[in-house]
Amino acid sequence: MRPFYLTTAIDYVNGSPHLGHAYEKVLTDVIARFRRQQGDAVHFLTGVDEHGQKVQQSARRRGIPPQQYADEVSAEFRALLPRLNISNDDFIRTTEGRHQRVVRRVLQQLFDQGDIYQAEYRGFYSARQEQFLQEKDRHPDGTWPELYGEVTEITESNYFFKLRRHQEWLVAYLTEHEQFIFPSYRQKQVLEFLKEPLNDLCISRPRERLEWGIPLPFDPGYVTYVWFDALLNYYSAVADRPGVWPAAWHVIGKDILVPPHAVYWPIMLHAAGLPLPGGILAHGWWLQSGAKMSKSLGNALNPLDLVAEFGADAFRYFVMREMNVGQDSEFTREQFLVRYNSELANNLGNLVNRTLNMTTRFAAGTVPAAGPAAEAEQELQTLWAKTRAEFVPLCEGFQFHTALERALGFITATNAYIEKRAPWKLGKSAAAADQELLRTALATMAEALRLGTTLLAAVMPAAVEKIHGVLGYAPGAVWADELVWDGRLAGRPVAPALVLFPRPAPPAAAPASP
Repeated sequence: MRPFYLTTAIDYVNGSPHLGHAYEKVLTDVIARFRRQQGDAVHFLTGVDEHGQKVQQSARRRGIPPQQYADEVSAEFRALLPRLNISNDDFIRTTEGRHQRVVRRVLQQLFDQGDIYQAEYRGFYSARQEQFLQEKDRHPDGTWPELYGEVTEITESNYFFKLRRHQEWLVAYLTEHEQFIFPSYRQKQVLEFLKEPLNDLCISRPRERLEWGIPLPFDPGYVTYVWFDALLNYYSAVADRPGVWPAAWHVIGKDILVPPHAVYWPIMLHAAGLPLPGGILAHGWWLQSGAKMSKSLGNALNPLDLVAEFGADAFRYFVMREMNVGQDSEFTREQFLVRYNSELANNLGNLVNRTLNMTTRFAAGTVPAAGPAAEAEQELQTLWAKTRAEFVPLCEGFQFHTALERALGFITATNAYIEKRAPWKLGKSAAAADQELLRTALATMAEALRLGTTLLAAVMPAAVEKIHGVLGYAPGAVWADELVWDGRLAGRPVAPALVLFPRPAPPAAAPASP
């Protein structure tokens, strides 16, 4: 089995999980499940970033220790995972000893080899972003962008990491590895960013200003800058697991690509003598009326509200079907309901219940063996061969929205096949030819349902497991073998019904005016 180490960004514990967090976990989980289907030995990491000034400030406002605050919010992020049916193998917290030991070791190594030095800094500082700013970060009118919050001017002595020393190496690496960042136009943006000389990175904060961090091993009067600390988690989580590092893919949001993950992180790894990951996948934002969803704008959506109402599989399906990975996409409840009703309830759910109902009515609840395939059956089998051939390469290229479109197209064609064959009419005929055609139709419906839903297993694992269960079928260990049309359901008893996607109740009518 090929090792396939997969990581997400670790979430900052300065607020509760929102839609962006949930989407990133689902996207990464779908990749993990798909790679397991391909026979890879997947190790899937997610976790939380718990240090930094914002955490210290939030804890002080509540009058509790930072660790208690981090414990409470981290528990929210951990609880999100089973609610979304996420199959992560590990969950790391940056307050754990295994992480702090690696951070201190790497810091000491970089200091010893001359990549870290001490100097006085005078400039502007954003507490919200926990980073130092430059004049070029201002708007043309001299104001600071809203994302930086309150910006203050400070002067203090700090430790710096020599980013500029490794800038030429990073440019050469990205030029040679053209597919390092997905989508590729993001890599071009990084190279454009690197045309300007890099400033060395301030990687410390004085303890009199910030206590909540990992102390520098060579100067306990300072703690580590939160980004330098956090970026090492992907390595620290598997540092004692031979053969796992480097990651195959690292999944993050586009807002933290430049500079943290596409500049700081590769240079940190290179300077420490560690191999880089296979690639970075930078996904887009969920928008509402063209604006990014965010807590500060007051338009963030709680994903667990939808999960509680419609189930994890419906939520997972929507976010994977709706967003082209790497691009932005609108998220509205109205669009969610369109997908839910038309593609899940009326299409997939309808096929499940038609298959179960008609097999129960016309074949005593047992899938019959198919007779010779006529033109209608051959057309459906031909479409299946085309769908199967397209599906895997689309998933390998992270084109999950198109892969799902192909899978649902096959489900739609199966429902159209049922209309063409009309088993409810064949069931009323006593003619031997009609009865044989009825058995073939029922067998074809069941086989097409099994195959079509097998394609959906990485996205809707619980729903697919239920469908296989009502078909009396347990898939084998090799996913590719499950994609063969061979009528293996013949003779299996089916359940009489399964409601997977109940239609939502209409909204309550507004009370009449007095």
